[in-house]
Amino acid sequence: MPVGIIESLDHEARGITRLDGKTVFVEGGLPGERVEYSCYRRKPSYDIARVDRVVEASASRVEPRCPHFGVCGGCSMQHLEASAQLAAKQRLLEANLWHLGRLAAGEIYAPIHGATWGYRFRARLSARMVPKKGGMLIGFHERRSSYVADMRQCPNLPPQVSGLLLPLRELVSALSIRAAMPQIELAVGETMTALVLRILEPLDAADEGLLRAFADRHGVVFYLQAAGPASARRFYPLDERRLSYRLPDYGIEHGFSPTEFTQVNHAVNRVLVRRAMALLDARSGERVADMFCGIGNFTLPIARAGACAVGVEGSPELVRRAGENAAANGLSGQAAYLVANLFTATPESLAALGRFDKMLIDPPREGAVELVKAIAGDAPRRIVYVSCNPATLARDAAILVHQKGYRLRGAGVVNMFPNTSHVESIALFELG
Repeated sequence: MPVGIIESLDHEARGITRLDGKTVFVEGGLPGERVEYSCYRRKPSYDIARVDRVVEASASRVEPRCPHFGVCGGCSMQHLEASAQLAAKQRLLEANLWHLGRLAAGEIYAPIHGATWGYRFRARLSARMVPKKGGMLIGFHERRSSYVADMRQCPNLPPQVSGLLLPLRELVSALSIRAAMPQIELAVGETMTALVLRILEPLDAADEGLLRAFADRHGVVFYLQAAGPASARRFYPLDERRLSYRLPDYGIEHGFSPTEFTQVNHAVNRVLVRRAMALLDARSGERVADMFCGIGNFTLPIARAGACAVGVEGSPELVRRAGENAAANGLSGQAAYLVANLFTATPESLAALGRFDKMLIDPPREGAVELVKAIAGDAPRRIVYVSCNPATLARDAAILVHQKGYRLRGAGVVNMFPNTSHVESIALFELG
């Protein structure tokens, strides 16, 4: 059995070692450790392996808190101490910027982080009847598998939500459509917890009674989703509670639907918005763009600063919600929203939006390559880029610096998803 010394972690939190000049990705290995491992997949240029025995452990190795760690695919870093997770993610960001973009940030920002546990206010859980494992399973997928993990708890979820996993098994098992309800999406807001049931067949009267009783007992609100995300409809209870999250620094409360995108970690999002606003430094009289604005997470703080905020988003439904949030927060006069497909942006389509003094970009994992390519002429003098993929950030940063004349003033990580390999980051670019 081969023995290797782990050099670093890759983007999936696998340890990296070498064997006869060949790279080996070792699941469960941590930097500095000497481990015995066995390969389970061989490729011409690399192998994938798992740790069989830790010969010399890292000082940063800890006992995973969740009993499902290693089987459940929801986490990959619970065996690494929290501050070491942050350091590993920062190194990954810097490595991507350098190796993919040939860039080094002028300043490395202090990492943004919060609670290590109980932070996940959104999740999409699978539901499947598996008689061999005792009946109904509800949870994330197993690692490297389409099977549903036998989850009985999840310390990343708020305790009251983790405590619903086993009662939900009993509920779904009792439904007539238990074989036609593959997914439960959960969203936690300031005053309510929503559970969206993806149903492929209609409920009968008995099913409806079971849902009402469960909602009353556990204080949740059920939505039913018969088709795509936009089809989700509130079922019970039909009271005045609504999903929302607050940004207290700006006196803003964002309402949202349980199937609309919002950040999973409300506490870290508050710090992220604060950092983004400090870097952007939006001021009265400026026209500032919020690209990929969603429901206005950054747009409304920009407007609150006194700037003319213009949110641009490809989804008409999200733009409608963003407009409602602007009105609810008394900012309709400072915030405007436009529907545009930023993935197909051109210099002409970007110019049609008007001149911007500054710009915030917060794209999905695919990044914003066409948008940054389209920047030309009277370009915004400052860009704050919030990223959920260091590789696409590095690619787009290279365009901004090497082709558009910007400087990468600073960059740092945002630990939106503790215990996972997911790396969010924020970067500042300035002209000149």
